[in-house]
Amino acid sequence: MALTAKLQLRQSQSLVMTPQLLQSIRLLQMSRVELERFIDEEIERNPLLERAETPDDSIGGDIFESTAAGEKEEAWTSEAIAERLDSSLENLFPDDPGASQHIGPNLAAQWRSAPAGLPGSGDFLDMAETTAAPVTLRDHVTEQIALTIADPVSRLIAAELADGLDEAGYLRAELAEIAARLGAKETTVEAVLSICQAFDPAGLFARDLAECLALQLAAHDRLDPAMQALLARLDLLARRDFQALKRICGVDEEDLLDMLADIRALDPRPGMAFAGGASDLIVADVEVRAAGDGGWAVELNPATLPRVLVDQVYFARVSRGAKDQAEKDFLAECSQNANWLTRSLDQRAKTILKVASEIVRQQDAFLIHGVRHLKPLNLKTVADAIGMHESTISRVTANKYMLTPRGVFELRYFFTASIAAADGGAAHSSEAVRDRIRQMIEGEKPEKILSDDAIVEALQADDIDIARRTVAKYREAMNIASSVQRRREKRALAGVGR
Repeated sequence: MALTAKLQLRQSQSLVMTPQLLQSIRLLQMSRVELERFIDEEIERNPLLERAETPDDSIGGDIFESTAAGEKEEAWTSEAIAERLDSSLENLFPDDPGASQHIGPNLAAQWRSAPAGLPGSGDFLDMAETTAAPVTLRDHVTEQIALTIADPVSRLIAAELADGLDEAGYLRAELAEIAARLGAKETTVEAVLSICQAFDPAGLFARDLAECLALQLAAHDRLDPAMQALLARLDLLARRDFQALKRICGVDEEDLLDMLADIRALDPRPGMAFAGGASDLIVADVEVRAAGDGGWAVELNPATLPRVLVDQVYFARVSRGAKDQAEKDFLAECSQNANWLTRSLDQRAKTILKVASEIVRQQDAFLIHGVRHLKPLNLKTVADAIGMHESTISRVTANKYMLTPRGVFELRYFFTASIAAADGGAAHSSEAVRDRIRQMIEGEKPEKILSDDAIVEALQADDIDIARRTVAKYREAMNIASSVQRRREKRALAGVGR
């Protein structure tokens, strides 16, 4: 067969994932913190973007409003700049308790004009109202090293030991390694460690849980031979094998209960009392409240909505002064990206509200009656109801939170697997079944501990078709011990009340 070249026309459709489309998809999945960080980067990169300030913003609000109204050039005159960057307390000391960015411009003026010596006066500083920097574990330990250890060599070793502390206050460094690195004897390092283990709070610089508890018991003069024997067999305590512990420690039931009470009063992670890394406060993206007509009002939280404006006036002015095609292309690209970002943010907000509203509609019974009435729900159900793809619902519900009358929940909390009903009726939510199991176990008595089989029978009596292995899986996921371990523990706790 001869090979010949032919020219053919063919028409087809395909979805091209442009960089902007990919970025829009990414925006859906971003959390509030990630979105704020992304917008800050875009504002820094794009001169046409700027933050939109609300009327409540105290500094620069008037300047911004005139800029938005088309008076960009007047806003940057020397008089306007001097007015915006005046020498008031708000600008010189932005962290001052009286700054208007925290209390509002009118109240700030009253604060500055209050009589001297009165609370709220500009000449009066209430030290109780100032906020000190949080004390970290390293700061706390370093201060005690300076006050306790005078020898320079021992102080250097103590500093190395402090570097080996984790956030819970445990020493994770090897003494032999520290000794070799510093050229010191291992016995010298051990002697310095003994000094550090006497620091406050008790339990710091321990190398394992048993040593941490021992240091705290020793500080309270409760580390007797029986307690040492108990700490040596914490594995038996974890299994609630109280009979073996009584035999090993050589104590009766009453003494063992006293020892367990002492251990429960200890802190297994003493270092956690100090400030660690900064953590992000969970802020709800959606707020749900009861409406006057008996339904639910679903609103986006304004605090989580970034406000970004495209400065078209500035774009027009600098475009007129562009010298070559490269500058014009750059400005055109900045304008296109800026307009795309504002549209994408608006679409993101509408999509979140649409998905959240459908979740509220589906989980109406949960909002009224609680977790027992949480319905089984999957992404496809919501996607079909609002005409979106499942992948879009998955991205929207990632890292987003909803404030309801029953608390703050991640949007994905409302999507749970279904467990069939025994009589073929409506299915049950796995989260609701977990709650039933937890309630049954919390209400059991020491003389009648429920086995997994007994829980299965009770659930089936309530029209929930569930297997024993599923009950065991849910129980373990909630960190609930087995029936044997619970029986030992509850009998011991019952003995405390006698």
